[in-house]
Amino acid sequence: MRCIEVRDMDFTVLNELLRETEGDTELLGCLGQRFIGAGMGERRLRIHGIPGNALGAYLNGGEIEVFGNAQDAVGDTMNAGTILVHGSIGDTAGYAMRGGKLYVRGSAGYRTGVHMKEYQEHVPVIVIGGRAGSFLGEYQAGGILVVLGLHTDGKPIVGNYPCTGMHGGKLFLRSDCAGVTFPRQVTARAAARSDLEEIEGYLREYCELFHLDAEAILASPFTVVTPDSRNPYRQMYVAN
Repeated sequence: MRCIEVRDMDFTVLNELLRETEGDTELLGCLGQRFIGAGMGERRLRIHGIPGNALGAYLNGGEIEVFGNAQDAVGDTMNAGTILVHGSIGDTAGYAMRGGKLYVRGSAGYRTGVHMKEYQEHVPVIVIGGRAGSFLGEYQAGGILVVLGLHTDGKPIVGNYPCTGMHGGKLFLRSDCAGVTFPRQVTARAAARSDLEEIEGYLREYCELFHLDAEAILASPFTVVTPDSRNPYRQMYVAN
């Protein structure tokens, strides 16, 4: 794996260098450079430091692993591949995401999973280890969102207005969600064992990657949120 010191490198220079470099690459001293890994295919990036906005935008395969925090718009419109973040992330992660997996050890900011969607056989998955900010799953049209509520320092697992405009996909919250207000066009209920089977594989993979106890997490109560198909709002956003 080739190692590159990027602390003082302009983001345009860095991204051009990555396009010219073949094979797996490790970036050292990353400090806010934007668009790292944008459109990347089958290769691996390991990033030490804090990448800037739009990390892995339009990601089309491969793996990006961040040993630290990441800023806004992680995985914007990604198609395939995996992004692992050992810290926390900013706002609008997974915007219009339509494939691949985004696993975050820490927490996420506002509007995580906004307008996520499924595309043919591709089902995007986001797992947040900590808490998520307001407008989680806003206009979600497909895919799976999971928030585990670990290490939240007593704060609620989710901020205000979760699932606003949701018309597809599923949201799983590791909580009984007492005190959480959901909009009328969704149904929130205690997750049954059959519901958890849908996400068990992802959670076991997540726990293995971040060295967590999968059995303890899966034994906890979850709430699953789905759009109410009886609501005509759904028809405004779903193509027949």
